[in-house]
Amino acid sequence: MPRSNPWQSYRTIATQTASPGQLVLMLYEGAIRFLEQSLTGFEHEDPLEFNLTINNIQRAQAIILELNASLNMEQGGEVAATLRPLYDYFHRRLQEANINKQKAPILEVIERVRVLRDGWAEMLGKGQSDAQPSQLAAA
Repeated sequence: MPRSNPWQSYRTIATQTASPGQLVLMLYEGAIRFLEQSLTGFEHEDPLEFNLTINNIQRAQAIILELNASLNMEQGGEVAATLRPLYDYFHRRLQEANINKQKAPILEVIERVRVLRDGWAEMLGKGQSDAQPSQLAAA
């Protein structure tokens, strides 16, 4: 019988028990992690190594698309209206990075997602972790 991966079990439980606000925070952290991992491929000449870069960029793009799709435009108000074009911009910049094999757009998106992540973490730290998705404009 195959043994389960403890890290995967932890992540599964963490996502199943997290509040909507915590899930958004986890998505931001995941996008940052994948983008940081994508930067390592630029240091290698081997095309196989660069494929890892492409895969990590695409994983981050999938997270950005999920964040965008989860916005509640009816109840999210100004926050949702501000995040929608920002997520679209992130996705476009990552496409540019992938097509043109450039680090600069990745670094820019990492910096901006960190700002969002930090703001989100601060909001959660102020006791709003039980807020509903409609109040958070996402999730």
